[in-house]
Amino acid sequence: MAQSLAPECTSLKLKYDACFNSWFEGYLEPAVAVPSTDRAAYARAKAEEYDRKCGAVWGSYRACVEKAMEEKGLSELVVRAREASTSG
Repeated sequence: MAQSLAPECTSLKLKYDACFNSWFEGYLEPAVAVPSTDRAAYARAKAEEYDRKCGAVWGSYRACVEKAMEEKGLSELVVRAREASTSG
């Protein structure tokens, strides 16, 4: 797995990657077996599971990366890129 934008965020990234990969594998395997009439409920339940299992570590990792981007002067570039992608 790749390093984070900032070295101080890499341990959080690795924790998040492991959590997400574990959750996503559990999401995909049974998803194909769920009848189409039950998929919305299944997706909601899996979203709640993600929040419980991975939400906190995602929030910590995101905050670390946002702080690093601000310190490196990249935040404004990201804002402009997002604006350009939605105005296209």
